[in-house]
Amino acid sequence: MKLSIIIPAYNERYTIRECVNRVLNAELPEDIVRELIIVDDHSDDGTWEIIQDLAESYENIKIFRQNVNQGKGRAIKRAVEEVSGDIVVIQDADLEYHPNNYYKLIKPILNGDADVVYGSRFGFSEMRRVLYFKHSLGNKFLTFLSNCFTDLNLTDMETCYKVFRASILKSMPLRSKRFGFEPEITAKIAKRNLRIFEVPISYFGRTYHEGKKITWKDGLAAIWVILKFWLIDDLYKDEDKNILLSMSNTHHFNKWLASLLRPYLGNNVLEVGAGIGTMTLEFLPRDRYTCSDIDPLHIMTLKNIFMNRPNVDVIELNIEIAKETRTLDRHYDTILCLNMLEHLNNDSHTLKNMHDLLIKDGKLILVVPNCPKLYNSLDRALGHVRRYKVKDIENLLTASGFKIKHLKTFNRVSVPGWFINGSLLKRRHFSKVQLKIYDWFVWFWKLLDPFLPWPGQSIIAVGEKSSN
Repeated sequence: MKLSIIIPAYNERYTIRECVNRVLNAELPEDIVRELIIVDDHSDDGTWEIIQDLAESYENIKIFRQNVNQGKGRAIKRAVEEVSGDIVVIQDADLEYHPNNYYKLIKPILNGDADVVYGSRFGFSEMRRVLYFKHSLGNKFLTFLSNCFTDLNLTDMETCYKVFRASILKSMPLRSKRFGFEPEITAKIAKRNLRIFEVPISYFGRTYHEGKKITWKDGLAAIWVILKFWLIDDLYKDEDKNILLSMSNTHHFNKWLASLLRPYLGNNVLEVGAGIGTMTLEFLPRDRYTCSDIDPLHIMTLKNIFMNRPNVDVIELNIEIAKETRTLDRHYDTILCLNMLEHLNNDSHTLKNMHDLLIKDGKLILVVPNCPKLYNSLDRALGHVRRYKVKDIENLLTASGFKIKHLKTFNRVSVPGWFINGSLLKRRHFSKVQLKIYDWFVWFWKLLDPFLPWPGQSIIAVGEKSSN
């Protein structure tokens, strides 16, 4: 494995060389190699020249320079684009944080227990320099405020030492320019339900005379960042994942859909394309429930949610590939395929793979988008290849060996909103306010839906396997 060490630097000519030497010589677990990614934030004190000299001396150092001074957050963002490792740690260019902490910082990730690790200056550690009380109080207040909005119990949100699985950090949009990076990233990992651990670290803080840069103005800015990223869900670079997350928060709608599907569910269930587990939670408990997906980030989220449920398995599965389905060692009485088939190029082949996984009289529960004429910018943003007609689904299920037990359209009330937002306004997402309002009135939509004169937004189909 490779550890990528990000070092943002601005006017650190007196410390940068020693910092890099410490990083290069820090003890790491066996078979871990390291790369250093140093981003100079347009220093004007000779720091850049020293960084260039270091890069010439060591082949595992990548260096970059910002055209103008933009702040720590932007320097980190630039460095993340260049990361090639499996794990990322952020290292300040001063000497406040000693790289001899790396070993214990990355161990929870190597052990498979954590996705993110924070090094706490306020936990019990072997050594900590005693410095400004007011500065410490400010850090603790910002951590307290962040915890209030993220519902975490961190002891040190503002710590420099944050360690991530690289895939997580590279999937997140980073917006903050300066020290707002700390509360921003904390809010985002909390909303993504990642496994977060803290370990105590030694800390050798410096005074303002020694070059400390953070001020009370950054503290005020941090308060705004905490509020901002509590209000908005800007968690993924991929637009379809942000839409998926927004729609997962329509809890009343999800319960409505689940109530229609639950009567057909057995006790040995395979959910194909489980995403971030939104609907999975509606169908538990079951004797055995297997959630699957092909997206590593979704797999990670599912494992985090269900890690303490022995009756729930999480697997990586591409249902389009017959060779992968043959590796499964049990046959299921139910397969759930909710809003997934429309993403696949070969839907008929996929339905046959699902048929093979079911026991006799087992059921496939299918939800797909209805009406090809409604295909628009929202479908494209979600990665939909197509929308279906009811007759299409009937023919596909029959050709795949299923007997139709239930087939109808659902959710007529959302059709006008989908058409206006996607076909007329060409939007690529619903606003959070729109989704909230829709979700609040689900009780009313349930009463109104059967009386609307047009077909529903989705097709619900239940097919039964009639033979082995």
